[in-house]
Amino acid sequence: MNDKKRIFFELIMLTLATVVLDVGVYFFKFPNNFSFGGVTGVSVILSKLFSLSSATYNLIINMALLLLGFIFLSKGFGIKTVYISVLSSLLLSAMEHFIPMDGPLTDEPVLELIFAIVLPAVSAAIMFNLNASGGGTDIIAMILRKYTTFDIGTALFMVDLGIVVAACFVFDVKTALFSFVGLMAKTLVVDTTIENVNLCKYFTIITNQPQDILDFIHDELGKGATIFEAKGSYTNQQKYVIFTVLKRGQAVQLRNYIKQNHTKDTFLMITNSSEIIGKGFRGLN
Repeated sequence: MNDKKRIFFELIMLTLATVVLDVGVYFFKFPNNFSFGGVTGVSVILSKLFSLSSATYNLIINMALLLLGFIFLSKGFGIKTVYISVLSSLLLSAMEHFIPMDGPLTDEPVLELIFAIVLPAVSAAIMFNLNASGGGTDIIAMILRKYTTFDIGTALFMVDLGIVVAACFVFDVKTALFSFVGLMAKTLVVDTTIENVNLCKYFTIITNQPQDILDFIHDELGKGATIFEAKGSYTNQQKYVIFTVLKRGQAVQLRNYIKQNHTKDTFLMITNSSEIIGKGFRGLN
């Protein structure tokens, strides 16, 4: 994929991720006053205490944080973060104008909490996978990382926890407990989604006839492989061991090919891996 196509693909994916994020926040988080961290959590609390809406406070805080980012981070301040932060804030304001919400979509707060967690978490996973972030408190983390030796993860968790505690006083215990559950589940869902997005299949193939398997990997799947000679410990017969890593769809094709053509002479092991770094997969940077 050349640079122009890669940039266009990343732009589309970041835009889609931002839309998914804002749908989760506007339709499920804001109406239920879920306050499990981040700028949106602060915005929910401020909208309850003062006259402006959550979307308006979200826009104000994000713009202020972007200004801090430009002041303190200069060249280290990512263009992707700026794009996502501005787009997200403007999109929330547009939703508020064109699709006003008087209350929750349903009378099932648990169902809405699930969507309030899952949609932003999936969005965050897509952004992280593209080396981007949604701005907001991530900008504070970038500033702290540059100028201090704080444990950033712990610091951000404590801030999020403080927002949840504040929600207990501003709203009611029920809302605070929902927010606490959301805080606990958010990280788990993000980590799980990232792992599944990057999931690949690592093949170890032991065979007597390696060439047609290699030809299939090269010609049909467009991937490479590593091969070396080995010897069976029981039979003392010469064997060949092939290593290759494939995306899930390609892995199904190779597995089916081997099942159909090499059932008797091939031993196949398939392992899941979400951390494949190198040419054709994730870059070293």
